[in-house]
Amino acid sequence: MGNIAAFLLALAIVALVIEMLRRKKLREKYAVLWLIVGVATLVLAAFPRLLNIVAEYVGVQIPSNLLFAMSILMLLGVCLHLSWEISVVEDETRTLAEEVAILRTQLESLEQHRPGPAAPAAPAGTHTTERPVESSDS
Repeated sequence: MGNIAAFLLALAIVALVIEMLRRKKLREKYAVLWLIVGVATLVLAAFPRLLNIVAEYVGVQIPSNLLFAMSILMLLGVCLHLSWEISVVEDETRTLAEEVAILRTQLESLEQHRPGPAAPAAPAGTHTTERPVESSDS
């Protein structure tokens, strides 16, 4: 009975991952790990003696301890991978913010040195508090 529940749970996880992939809610590089975990759980639920054989081969006394150890190692790997991804994204965000600041400074410098009587137009998306210059001829 417990094997059927584990099998159905693993099947639901695999179906959820595939559905998230189909709807583009999960990227492929993250889905691969979860699909491997889901398929491994499916295999272990379908053939429960396999965990005993692997535990005996590895030298672990209780098969459930092997399962917990593998789960902890997998979760540590996922945390390490996500930390690496966050670090890469943080560096990219900082670089992009610096490039935008440089481009904004260059744009403001160009607008100040623009020849002509017309007042410089504010770039799209910016809000200025300056009033247009009124002519004193009228």
